[in-house]
Amino acid sequence: MVQNIIDRAEIEKVATSANSRLDMWIRLIQLAEIVHMAEIGVWRGDFAAAALDACPKIQSYFMIDPWRHLNQWKKPMNVDDATFEDIHQEVLRRTETASDRRVVLRGTTLEVIDKIPDASLDFIYIDGDHTLRGVTIDLISSYAKVRPGWYIGGDDFCPTIWQHYVKFEPTLVFPFVLNFAEAVGATIYCLPFNQFLMRKPDGKKKRELTVIDLTGQYGETDLLPQLSPRRFIGRSLREKLPLPIASVFRRFGQGLKLSKNKLWW
Repeated sequence: MVQNIIDRAEIEKVATSANSRLDMWIRLIQLAEIVHMAEIGVWRGDFAAAALDACPKIQSYFMIDPWRHLNQWKKPMNVDDATFEDIHQEVLRRTETASDRRVVLRGTTLEVIDKIPDASLDFIYIDGDHTLRGVTIDLISSYAKVRPGWYIGGDDFCPTIWQHYVKFEPTLVFPFVLNFAEAVGATIYCLPFNQFLMRKPDGKKKRELTVIDLTGQYGETDLLPQLSPRRFIGRSLREKLPLPIASVFRRFGQGLKLSKNKLWW
């Protein structure tokens, strides 16, 4: 199959005109003429149903999700097994019209990823466990499944690690994905709606990281500022206190005029 490479101008045009995450990805999948793809973290099947319906060129769509409670996953969507079973049945109903093109792989990424041959996918969309452990496993274990020169995308590429409040495990899709792209020498697009698109190197040129931020919100890549006691405690207070009281604490913090060596919180 001859690859239809989508260039920067096309990606930027789609990214700046899309009205939603799904609208953007469907248009990019159509532009790249994706035939074989996978999704890690299907949840209720919004992405899968939309892509299968709008992109008839997709011949095989691997749907990877355990649809069960995971003890090591401290995130809001880690519901009980009974609820997950209902969700799984809902996904099957929503994608039934494309049953001849979908391949349901029920299990964690490590449990089922080897059922997909290496270098067989045109595109993989990662929307699973966004913790550091989860995104590391998902990206590293699935990378070999994508053909050289083709694409990896993902959700929850958030500038802040505190996507789901401080009581949940931090979201580390960003900057881990950016560090991974540097390690392999990939081109990566920072897209609207907290999304990313990475083009896997094809081996035809020197491996070199290229970052194209189409949002202007990914300038700070260091974790230290987000982990400072002052930010952490301030965010914790805002999440736990009623809104009027939290706003008082915020204004009080903004009014502090302490020197840097004394301002520890």
